[in-house]
Amino acid sequence: MKKPNTAVPGSALDTYLLRRHGQVLVAPGAAPGEPDPWTAKGLVALEADLARRGHVPTKPLRDALRRLRPADLAETGTRLLAGLDALLGADRRHQPLFRRFPDGVPSHAHADYSVLIRGYLLRQSSQLCLVCERTSLEAGIGALAPCAHLLCHDCFLELTEHDDARHCPLCDVPLDREHHLPTDTRGARKAARDLAAGQALKPLRLAETGDATALVGAALADLLARQTPLNPQEREDLALLLEHAPADPGAWLPAAIPVREIRATVLATLLRRDPERTRPLLAAHLTTATDVLRLIWAWSGAEPDLLPGTARTLRLRNLPRPLRRELLAVLDAFPVGTLAEDLRRHRSAWLRAGELLHPYEHRDRFPYAAAAFAVVRQSDLDLHGLGPQLREAPAPLRVRETPAGHTRLTVETFAARVEHALAQGDLPAAVRLLATRPGELVRRLHHLLRVRAAWAPDQPLPAELADALPKALRAVAPGPLLGAYGRLRAPRGIGERRLYFPRGRVASAHTRFDWGKPVPVELSAPVCDLIEAELLRRAERSVEQAGRYELAVLDAGLADLVVPFAERASAKTLVAVPRGSVQRLPDGQHLRLFVHWMQRAHQRVDLDLSVAFYDEEWQFTGLCDYTRLVLGARAAVHSGDFTTAPPPHGATEFVDLDLRALGKAGARYAVVVVFSYNDIPFEDLTDAFAGFMTLTPSEAARQRTGSFHPASVRQRLDLAGEARICVPMIVDLQTRTHTWTDLNVGSGAGFHNVSRHRAEIGSLADSVLTHFAPGTRATLWDLGCAAAAAGSDEVWVRDRTGRGLGRYRRGADEPVAAFAERLRGRHESDHRTEQPPDDTARLIAERLAGTRAFTALVHADVSAPEGASGTLYRLYPGPLDAAPDTLERITAGDLVARFAPSGGNSPIE
Repeated sequence: MKKPNTAVPGSALDTYLLRRHGQVLVAPGAAPGEPDPWTAKGLVALEADLARRGHVPTKPLRDALRRLRPADLAETGTRLLAGLDALLGADRRHQPLFRRFPDGVPSHAHADYSVLIRGYLLRQSSQLCLVCERTSLEAGIGALAPCAHLLCHDCFLELTEHDDARHCPLCDVPLDREHHLPTDTRGARKAARDLAAGQALKPLRLAETGDATALVGAALADLLARQTPLNPQEREDLALLLEHAPADPGAWLPAAIPVREIRATVLATLLRRDPERTRPLLAAHLTTATDVLRLIWAWSGAEPDLLPGTARTLRLRNLPRPLRRELLAVLDAFPVGTLAEDLRRHRSAWLRAGELLHPYEHRDRFPYAAAAFAVVRQSDLDLHGLGPQLREAPAPLRVRETPAGHTRLTVETFAARVEHALAQGDLPAAVRLLATRPGELVRRLHHLLRVRAAWAPDQPLPAELADALPKALRAVAPGPLLGAYGRLRAPRGIGERRLYFPRGRVASAHTRFDWGKPVPVELSAPVCDLIEAELLRRAERSVEQAGRYELAVLDAGLADLVVPFAERASAKTLVAVPRGSVQRLPDGQHLRLFVHWMQRAHQRVDLDLSVAFYDEEWQFTGLCDYTRLVLGARAAVHSGDFTTAPPPHGATEFVDLDLRALGKAGARYAVVVVFSYNDIPFEDLTDAFAGFMTLTPSEAARQRTGSFHPASVRQRLDLAGEARICVPMIVDLQTRTHTWTDLNVGSGAGFHNVSRHRAEIGSLADSVLTHFAPGTRATLWDLGCAAAAAGSDEVWVRDRTGRGLGRYRRGADEPVAAFAERLRGRHESDHRTEQPPDDTARLIAERLAGTRAFTALVHADVSAPEGASGTLYRLYPGPLDAAPDTLERITAGDLVARFAPSGGNSPIE
């Protein structure tokens, strides 16, 4: 019987550095010199284990590891492997490194490492040089004999010039006469067949303590400046980074934190740590009453998302008297009408918060705060001594006498006034109201244009809206701006099926048919032009602050990546693919789907991995699940049904999809679903995640070697929240693509399987593909083109196949807007080439060398150029990750944040 996993867990900072930066913290070891022989043997074993996971240590990291004592190396290596396995989902049965150290160091580790390295070289010659940390542009990487460490041609020449004995610069072993290992061997060819085409080793670097501190500070600043809500992984990162923040918040806290939930989380953390220095900062950061409520929620240890229903179940934490007075002072400073309206918006939550604030105790000092609570509670003013003070209530408050003789306050809300104007068809009045709140105006753009089309068909934009829009667009955050752009850019028809994503902690969706009047192109096109101009203006402002680029490099595949939205409800994933994005399936004829879960003690949870198949018209054609383990001529094969997953190992189910066989069987779509058969929500599990691997036919057939291949894992997501049915992705078998959905399907009580929910799943999948059809949503391509056109006069665009490379140069008299439009539509390139993908990647790498560039790629499969600087966004890792730190790495959220309004302080509600 296998023993449970006893791997030494790393700290949260170790995990963060490994996941975000590919860096490893190593404790100081002995001074440089002759390493311990057991350490040298253990390091070889560790390198082999890392290579199996697709990673390789660079020279500084290897030097730091070889100075460790054998026991320290075993602990560090175990922690590193456990961290990598946790990211891939391969840590559930992972055995610790050197369990019987030192007697148990495997003698075959070097042979394994050598075969794996040569297999990687056969698949992709542009691997990483472990000394200079560059990938060769001329395929000059080789494996030294006998140690198999990777070295480029330049470093090898330097070695032969300065070392007559010719020792490996990493491990100091004497080199063989041939110097380089042959790659065309049976073992290397066998290892290469099990790797994806073009697969490269990912470098692991040594993290110095000073570097780690700088990375933490920079990452914290980026998260606080974010213009879109954080996903679950980023929220965990924020909590970690706040633990390592400087003591005095006034010295580092920015003047504005755009996302209100982040603001509440940060302030609550700082109040718990140092209330005396944090309380004076509250008035500047709490700009609405809802900000105060979010802070109270975060102070009580809850998510400050104020979701419906949480007010009834949340146990609020008492507020110290100084903090209570400070919050009442903040509330009292707001206009009383706006304050009362904000309190009514979250009435049940404020009723509970009022029990902590005791507003009537301080009615003489904070009368407006007390009056707003009187509106929410519908209290008698005279009963609380507020009658004499508020007989002449400021607008929009009104004093009324009830038949019973009580004095009450009422308020006419902003939303009620807007709805009344729209119901009357009075668009100018509605626009005048909405212009005071730019975010609301932009969110309601589609509704406003519909009202215009219904009441005044064949008429242009009303003057009031045309005048108010430019100012509103300048002030609104990127989320509403890009949402309106995506909604208006594509023509819509009567009866279209619309997809809605309600606020929640898990991503759920529902659909309905929309029979409203479509917005004509004559109304939507001018608005889209204004939004495009505003995006370009913001990109130009960002360039003014950060400096221009000599070159911009874009992937046309960015058009398949939807701008991130509803990130609060996104699952934690290995690769941060935005929901609704379409990606080509990696090379390999087989997909191996998996789900792993572990239940609590004295609990039974039965998760089922299932695949539902549909034809072109979304008619159900078959399934592969616990009721049907084999579909057709083994086109889909289920590994078997586990009905319980006890600790310490849990249980894992697999489904293999033979893509070629499924295509011949008549199925067009394969919808991947994870069911909680006995209706236990995912959040009740100790651990649960799902994902997929891509395998070659030979690898898929070798069941005896194990079903889980960590190096083949392409995506995984955590199953969390109150959901019981998760739809991670939809596979289009005809186009060999998958749409990443990360959605949950609503379910009633009872048992769940494909047969019961096949209609709902098919309808949801059809709606998802319609909702995210090309051209209907804002994409990273839109942002990339705006950033490239505004920041550089030369732009290279690589097509989706990787073979075509178009080069665009802005004309001397060409306006930036015209250049951006030419890029966005990929019209009239100045030069275009067609060549193998490796040659295209080589050309890009050569051009990036020594250049300040804006680079946005789907795959970072370009060799790391020497001396490159600028900005890099990439979705999937690759050799370009080995570029120097002068190349700033950004995420999709960071790219969106570059399109913040002027000043970057537009609050997001």
